[in-house]
Amino acid sequence: MTERTTPGERPGPGRTVLLRRGEIHSPADPFATAMAVEGDRIAWVGSEAAADSLAPTADEVIDLDGALVTPAFTDAHVHTTSAGLALTGLDLAGAAGLGEALALIREHAAARPAGEVLLGQGWDTTRWPEQRPPTRAELDAAAGGRPLYLSRVDAHSALASTALMDRVPGLTRREGWREDGPLTGDAHHAVRRAADAGITPRQRAAAQRAALTRAAALGIGAVHECAGPEISSEEDLAALLALAAAEPLPRVFGYWGGLVTDAKEAERVRERGAVGAAGDLFADGSLGSHTAHLREPYADAPHHGTAHLTAAEVEAHVTACTEAGLQAGFHAIGDAALDAVVAGFRAAAARLGTGRVRAARHRVEHAELLTEETIAAFADLALTASVQPAFDAAWGGADGMYARRLGAERARALNPFAALLRAGVPLAFGSDAPVTPLDPWGTVRAAAFHRTPAHRVSVRAAFTAHTRGGWRALGRDDAGVLAPGAPADYAVWRTGELLVQAPDDRIARWSTDPRSGTPGLPDLSPGAPLPECLRTVAGGRVLHDLLTG
Repeated sequence: MTERTTPGERPGPGRTVLLRRGEIHSPADPFATAMAVEGDRIAWVGSEAAADSLAPTADEVIDLDGALVTPAFTDAHVHTTSAGLALTGLDLAGAAGLGEALALIREHAAARPAGEVLLGQGWDTTRWPEQRPPTRAELDAAAGGRPLYLSRVDAHSALASTALMDRVPGLTRREGWREDGPLTGDAHHAVRRAADAGITPRQRAAAQRAALTRAAALGIGAVHECAGPEISSEEDLAALLALAAAEPLPRVFGYWGGLVTDAKEAERVRERGAVGAAGDLFADGSLGSHTAHLREPYADAPHHGTAHLTAAEVEAHVTACTEAGLQAGFHAIGDAALDAVVAGFRAAAARLGTGRVRAARHRVEHAELLTEETIAAFADLALTASVQPAFDAAWGGADGMYARRLGAERARALNPFAALLRAGVPLAFGSDAPVTPLDPWGTVRAAAFHRTPAHRVSVRAAFTAHTRGGWRALGRDDAGVLAPGAPADYAVWRTGELLVQAPDDRIARWSTDPRSGTPGLPDLSPGAPLPECLRTVAGGRVLHDLLTG
């Protein structure tokens, strides 16, 4: 090695890094063992014989010692500050029951400065033996009378202490208010804003840095931040974009989930630094909170959930965004919400022409309860499905939360990744962190070993959705792949034998034949150890490094 990379160092225009004696996951050469990076671009992939001629002039030569090099992952749906607060603060995802949750709240309150608002997330009563959340009196006692905000695991309802509720005038008159229980809708958004207002700039920066540092350590080179007036704030998005630009952290592409009705509002989205008016622009809520909008009532509640947008509102938003050259998108989970979204997109296409709508590469987040008709509409309109396979791993199966909310038959229809791929719908995988953790290889595994076998996809297809899929969702077809001219966004992994894993055994047998030229990937069978990230690079800039000490 002639020169080491300093983590975070911005690559010079002619600086060359040569990685060799490994496995390079590249469509340009499925048998490549070496790769050269010049500045912020991949310059070459190929064999050891050719690498010999490049080594003398390289600024850095890395002996991979058999390690695997892949494109860096892109997480297509993240809430960075909330994910960081879960890492640095009160995370109730691991609480086994009500008593443990209250104990964690008391412990957290005792450790925080007296003037701070207490923030937590991740509680899920469907996993608790008591099957109920804390009462407000229990929360007040555990928090010591301090303001406390606790988001449910799906972030679509929350618990709040009396001290925090008292900071919101007129809270009891807002939709979604409950005297003693989880808040939803406008009441939830109001207490969330009150809680967010109590976050200091120091807390915010520490949380954002923690989340992005964790992402880099997992081989994630880019994230799509889903911000918006009902999920975070303009200040939060601006601070995050500035932090990611200034420090050696993954790239952040911001989406703003606010309705756009004209060119002026579209320009305001751009002024915020966002790449689209999409992400968590809510057409409905979530299944766990009984707020996803369904055609038929919930199996365990006598209602259909909550509709936040009409087809006419969707049409107006899509039309305005398309005319402004801005990507549009929506959060839609239930079949009724997806009906409204598809109807709005079709109406916009009828007004503007299907070609213009397709060219804009609009997107839909989550898209869980799909029908054949809605899948066909996604394909017709070239809508990207930004989906989270870890949801199925967490809540799918015969005894999972999905089955309790919807009944077994409807639950089996959720998250049909194979049907989406067969129809030609572009997929972009993400975590929705902190709803489920940042865990890219675990996400790929969840898609390949979906709890409903008919919805499984090959490891290769899932990997592509979590690498190239996120870039394509941004309108970038040159990234997320290791090929000459592509951005130098890559990760180096210590892993075991490389395999080709696919739901169809006939495909798997042919793909493992050397004549197929199909590059292998790590064994992601349930229980197999996941790869360890040794280095993460974005734009030629080292974000995480265990290779050079």
